Amino acid sequence: MTLWPEEYEGLRDEARAMAQSIVEMMGAVGGSTAVAVDRDERVRGQRDMMRALEVKSPAGADQEIAGVPCRVFRPAAPARAIYLHLHGGAMMLGSPLLNDAGNADLCERFGVAVVSVDYRLAPEHPHPAGSDDCLAVARWLVEHGESDFGAARLLIGGESAGGYFAALTLLRVRDELDAIERFLGANLVFGVYDLSGTPSVRGARPSDVPDILSDDLFTFVNECFLPGLTSDECKVATISPLYADLHGLPPALFTVGSADHLLDDSLFMAARWAAYGNESELAVYPDGIHGFNGFPMELAKRANERIDAFFERVLG
Repeated sequence: MTLWPEEYEGLRDEARAMAQSIVEMMGAVGGSTAVAVDRDERVRGQRDMMRALEVKSPAGADQEIAGVPCRVFRPAAPARAIYLHLHGGAMMLGSPLLNDAGNADLCERFGVAVVSVDYRLAPEHPHPAGSDDCLAVARWLVEHGESDFGAARLLIGGESAGGYFAALTLLRVRDELDAIERFLGANLVFGVYDLSGTPSVRGARPSDVPDILSDDLFTFVNECFLPGLTSDECKVATISPLYADLHGLPPALFTVGSADHLLDDSLFMAARWAAYGNESELAVYPDGIHGFNGFPMELAKRANERIDAFFERVLG
């Protein structure tokens, strides 16, 4: 099994140096439980850090869809499709503004409308509140997307927690809306798919490069997002999509770096996606950390070009 082209080996040094710079600049998302910090105080601190990364694009508009606040981008010409985007942030942090510039660029270059969901966050709103918000917007787009945006075809995707919510939403669209055929593809970027914790989440990573995620982060995420549940109780399809019946899902591109704590989530999910008879494309980037494709380096450029190629292919 070859996870990346041989030519990527020559790009490792740049990725490792960039990772060190990023971690020094940002610290580890989630912090450490070695220091006793009140749960809400810890969340507030992380939210403040994430807000500093948000940049609002003048091309977007705030719009409430199905009672859920969203950021919406409309192309100048009739939309080729609608991209349902779900932002990252460990189910507790962030907003669509984290991806405003990227979503504006996607809308302009590919001629797709983009709807990015400002779903409810834990710990104030634990599971399934965020998933319910994503499904409500998906339902509205299935029913009204063609009349409002001029396109009946849908795409879905997201980064980190957004990849998680994208996978859950696809399963619920299939099972609750019976509308999975409307989705052309899924862009799943370093998502989390097993909330019981894969080996890499627990720190068993094949790279010694420092990551922006901490080893203890998902223990804290589960305390906030899935309060009171044991690890084994998280091994159900409604919580961890890795355990779901994955039949009948659209083509998916899984993007992840080998130094990411969520490496195994993409490795396992991509394999199961294919085992259930779906089109599955796995793109792994050596020594790429969590969020690596948002930083100026050659591996990020290669990853984003491959995502672009996936969009163009599924759009037809």
